[in-house]
Amino acid sequence: MGKYKRKSSSKASKKKSLDSLNPINLNAAGIDIGADSHWVSVPADRDEQPVREFKCYTLNLYALADWLKQCQVETVVMESTGVYWIPVFQILETRGLEVLLVNSHHVKTVPGRKSDVLDCQWLQQLHSYSLLAGSFRPRDEICVLRSYIRHQDNLIRSAGTHVQRMQQALTQMNLQLHRVISDITGKTGLKIIRAMVAGERNPQTLASFKDGRIRRTSEEIAAALIGDYRAEHLFVLQQELQLYEMYQQQIAQCDQEIEAYLTNLDSQIELEAIEPLKKSPLTKKYSSNTPAFDLATHLYRISGVDFTRIDGLGVLTVQTILSEVGLDPSRFPTVKHFTSWLGLCPGSRVSGGKVKSSQTRLVVNRAANSFRMAAHALRRSQTALGAFFRRLRSRLGTPKAITATAHKLARIFYYLWTKGGEYHDPGIDIYEQQYQQRVLKNLQRKADQLGFELVVKASSA
Repeated sequence: MGKYKRKSSSKASKKKSLDSLNPINLNAAGIDIGADSHWVSVPADRDEQPVREFKCYTLNLYALADWLKQCQVETVVMESTGVYWIPVFQILETRGLEVLLVNSHHVKTVPGRKSDVLDCQWLQQLHSYSLLAGSFRPRDEICVLRSYIRHQDNLIRSAGTHVQRMQQALTQMNLQLHRVISDITGKTGLKIIRAMVAGERNPQTLASFKDGRIRRTSEEIAAALIGDYRAEHLFVLQQELQLYEMYQQQIAQCDQEIEAYLTNLDSQIELEAIEPLKKSPLTKKYSSNTPAFDLATHLYRISGVDFTRIDGLGVLTVQTILSEVGLDPSRFPTVKHFTSWLGLCPGSRVSGGKVKSSQTRLVVNRAANSFRMAAHALRRSQTALGAFFRRLRSRLGTPKAITATAHKLARIFYYLWTKGGEYHDPGIDIYEQQYQQRVLKNLQRKADQLGFELVVKASSA
């Protein structure tokens, strides 16, 4: 019985521990974001009604900002899902307030909440004790660029859906175009599909549209274009082709907006000092979605570093990464902070002095996905990074090798981001020599521990 009493008293002390803390952020407010209205809480001594409800209309958001200024609030924390927080965040930020968006999961893990406290009051109390950390958000000029690029990604995904439907219509007519050319939306594929929609049925005539770079002969292409041209499938093919071409026009307009916006961003390096960018063999292979303008030069100019010299990082990959992480590396104090935010570093779940798990955290991050895609592109690269990826793949498997290589790419990116300079590939031969030296060093250490003598035989010519 006495044991039970001691346990209950310890619980009561834990509940009171939060109230006994001294506030750090005295001018803090908390906002619970909703779809229809937002609940706002300020310190109790700032207003007769410290908790108020504001509608989601713009005039109400201006009134919310005025009220926070009237209450001498300097920092605001908000909890939200979806995109309802964005207008509130932007309006309060333009008024000079420090605004933090917190993860709802982090708020729930803080113990001591009472049931009769509103969410906004609980947020305000935790923020006054500086117990909440805001989610990363780049500066406003990068957020604009990020919105353009994310919208363009959505357009590309939508266009890909219509490509799949074109492929389905061709398959239903038993037109095996995808077996003789690699991309049905390439130069040859679109010419053939447009001719089909226009009424051409002669396979030899359709095969004559082939580009000179295609390895398949005209006879092989003609044999693949003999099928059952049914009216309903041709109608679907026509509409999906029109929708695909419409999305391509929208993507081109988005490229124009991105180019115009990149031109207005401040330069970290003068245009006269930028030499013609020498592409590595890996970056010469452009994607079909590569814009028509010189994107690599713009990215070099605004960042001051040519990240495309890193093996695996193409110009579109660098554009996505910079739009997600911004141009200010000081937001991440160390490389460990950067890789932890990306969710690429090994976990550190240690209990009782034993490592329970080193699995990486599950993080939804576009920049991390870009690094993973760049790592996967190194699987056949004859570079040091390519050898690193293949060595890990043989030992750990492909998924873990991709994550580990993406982690290495992120560290190289951060070093260039903070220190500047250029990346130079040491070469696959030097990497293999360094790896062999590390293996020999470890074997020598183990031999010394066991009292043996390590004898290295010279390889025969």
